[in-house]
Amino acid sequence: MRSSSMPDPPLTTGEYEVFLSFRGPDVRQTFADCLYHFLIHSKIRTFRDEEELRKGEEIAPSLVQAISESKILIPIFSQNYASSKWCLQELAKMVECWKKQGKGGGRTTILPIFYLVDPRDVRHQEGAYEEAFRRHSLKQDQQTIKQWKEALLEVGKMKGWHVAGSDGHGAILEQIFVKVDSLLRTNYTLLTDELVGIDVHVNKVVQLLNLDAASEMIVGIHGMGGIGKTTIAKTVFNKVCTHFDRCCFIEDVRETLLKADGVVVLQNKIISGVLRYDHCNVNNASEGIHMMVDRICKHRVLIVLDDVDAKFEFDKIFGKLGNFSSKSRFIITTRDKRALELLQTDKLHEPGGMSHDHSLQLLSKHAFKMDNPPNEYTALAEKFLKVAAGLPLALKVVGSLLFRTDTNFWRAKLKELKEVPTVEVQQILRISYNELTPNEKQIFLDIACVFIGDYKEVPFYMWSSCDFNPEIGMRTLVNRSLVRIDEEGQFGMHDHLRDLGRAIVNEEDVQNPCKRSRIWSNENALDMLANREGGDQVEVLRVDMRKNEARHEFTEKEFKNLSRLRYLEVNYGRLSGDFKEVLPSLCCLRLHSCDSIPTDLHLKKLVILDLSFCPIKEGWRGWQGIQKAKKLKVVILLECHDIRRVPDLSPCTSLELIKLLSCYKMKGDLHIAGFKNLRVLSLRSTQIAKIITGDMEMLENLLELSLKQLSLSSPREAPLLPTSLKQLSLSSPSVPNLMQLVELEELKFEWCGEAGPEIPAEIWRLSKLRTLEISSASPVFVTMEGSLPSSLTSLQIHFCVALEKLPGLANLTNLTELRLVKVGVSEICGLGELAVLTTLEVRNAPRLSSLDGLENLVLLMKLTVSNCGVLPKLPDLVKLIKLQALEIQECQLLSEMQGT
Repeated sequence: MRSSSMPDPPLTTGEYEVFLSFRGPDVRQTFADCLYHFLIHSKIRTFRDEEELRKGEEIAPSLVQAISESKILIPIFSQNYASSKWCLQELAKMVECWKKQGKGGGRTTILPIFYLVDPRDVRHQEGAYEEAFRRHSLKQDQQTIKQWKEALLEVGKMKGWHVAGSDGHGAILEQIFVKVDSLLRTNYTLLTDELVGIDVHVNKVVQLLNLDAASEMIVGIHGMGGIGKTTIAKTVFNKVCTHFDRCCFIEDVRETLLKADGVVVLQNKIISGVLRYDHCNVNNASEGIHMMVDRICKHRVLIVLDDVDAKFEFDKIFGKLGNFSSKSRFIITTRDKRALELLQTDKLHEPGGMSHDHSLQLLSKHAFKMDNPPNEYTALAEKFLKVAAGLPLALKVVGSLLFRTDTNFWRAKLKELKEVPTVEVQQILRISYNELTPNEKQIFLDIACVFIGDYKEVPFYMWSSCDFNPEIGMRTLVNRSLVRIDEEGQFGMHDHLRDLGRAIVNEEDVQNPCKRSRIWSNENALDMLANREGGDQVEVLRVDMRKNEARHEFTEKEFKNLSRLRYLEVNYGRLSGDFKEVLPSLCCLRLHSCDSIPTDLHLKKLVILDLSFCPIKEGWRGWQGIQKAKKLKVVILLECHDIRRVPDLSPCTSLELIKLLSCYKMKGDLHIAGFKNLRVLSLRSTQIAKIITGDMEMLENLLELSLKQLSLSSPREAPLLPTSLKQLSLSSPSVPNLMQLVELEELKFEWCGEAGPEIPAEIWRLSKLRTLEISSASPVFVTMEGSLPSSLTSLQIHFCVALEKLPGLANLTNLTELRLVKVGVSEICGLGELAVLTTLEVRNAPRLSSLDGLENLVLLMKLTVSNCGVLPKLPDLVKLIKLQALEIQECQLLSEMQGT
């Protein structure tokens, strides 16, 4: 929730779906606030007008834009609504938009709420409204007064909600949400600009769904990649979603299931999508099935699962199909028809290629941003259509390539395609690959062969060291629809494009894989190393032995001829011997879970070193060679349980990222004084005793620092903190000076001293702080005075058993998560003001005697109260309609609990 002193952010086109208009002093902190956050946490983009912040005589252009673009307009008429000229101006604008859009039959809907006011007073300007207009008439012209009165009359006659003083807000909020959700789904669209020529396919799938029947549960859409299955499924979803109580569209199911705990990840996506929760925290598959049975199966639901393969098992994700309402429907898209046969459904549709007219339209949309080509391009466009053979993906990629190019370029590209003997999608897509620069081609091939699903951080360091200009190259690849990067920074790529990249590499030498630039197949990699056939053609090599019963042992002899190898990844293997004279061009070395690792690594061009899960023993001589790697920027050691001394990295002054994590036996001092470019330093769970920093305040590029669970010998060994930090995690016997950390967004602090700390009152000045976690390793007296920054979204306090009083929380209007574990507080002041709180956990609070205000947390989804021995009762929970997980245990005096 935004602070009342902060204006709404600048608008972008179509940013909001719902516009709220209200008189701030009447309802801002009560009904309007609850409604706003109810909608926001149901993933409905809502504009809340902070009316009391406005200046001037007219409403701002941003407000006019928000009203014009919103699909649903909700004025909250309260006692003093008409006393505000800005509220009346907004209302008049609402009615104007509503009339322009065709009144009740248009895209704009007005849903009035009459809050503690009689609708007749609004329609006829009686009571407080009459007095307000008397005052307005002294300052406003008659035309304006007339316009305002007509708007009140028009909206006052509309069907809405009348909230009386005795009405519970929770039930009314739920009614409003259901209505808003229904209206939005009427106009909901998942598509961009590719809705071309699919009506016949959409109608066929809708027919197969047989919406009036109580039997046809699963419909499948199958066909080759790029044929338009996803677009068809999205269009069907848009067309029929209003027939269902709940709907969700889940993309990339196959890729999701390949992740660790993929079934649970997919279940969380489905539950969150169907129930419109911001997040869902199912911990295992059984819990996920149980939640679906309890909270989803009773509804009539539409669930679309996009890109499923033959390994997909419905029962492991959803439980039995029979648990769902017979009116529910599942749409599944797949390239493999066997996936649908295994589901025993015969309701199938296989799309064919696009017609001539639709192909021309789709090509033109991407090449010219219009439905037809200019006259001078028409003949050329016709020739491209023959090559694309009606395949939507090919038309899209080729059209994107031809965008803003002249006819000479078109002719040149057409000649290339005509030289292809057979028309296949890879060969059609190759035209875009050929237009890439050499550096962009290198990045594309690297991703296609080894980096799909990987995070971009490490590859970017390697590509930069190779002068591939990854920032520019990646922008091109994304813009040309060749690569995608998700919100978490992971690489993705369409299967056809992946296959294209790998085919291009295979063509470097069709007969001998050992002479190709990239080797990712275990079979090819093992053959090459066993026969020592690798040469200077090989640049990228990955070997993964986790599925092999016998771990192969490699020596320097197998790598002797790989003089141009820049990326080496070995998982679950053995490397031994003297590597002093091999791998002169290596930029990235990733050895994971290898039983042994080589010595004498003289890797002068090394940029990334990742030895996670490897047994680095005392006296390993590899560090001597690593110290000579003057270009080294990244060192990652995760769970290297045998390493006993801190590696001396001080000669590697170019380091930007150091992660020494869960290396429990690692002791000694870490020297970082010369690391002026350091951006990330994480030293969690080691026995490092001293950090030699020089002047750490000069580390102006440091953004992330984690020093949790260290064994620093004294408070003086904790470094000074640079002002650039955004994330800070500390275990310390003293509270560091935080006030200079004006950019800090995340603070995790563990107290490990004998005397209790006092959390500085000035912490409220950290205006960008989002996450605050405080814990103690011993039962000391902890004090927290003053107030916390209102920017907080998560507050967690653990094991502070002597913490008797929390600061008031009423100002934490953005807080969504509050966890208190082993604390000594007797009450939580301001709990009822945490309007957007979704998670509340209170465990082992033996003095807690009240949870007053809990009944107001209408967005709460998870509530845990455990081992609170003197808590006599809980407030009425009837308004907590979003609650999906409730845990109450070991509260001996708890005798009263209503609304569950």
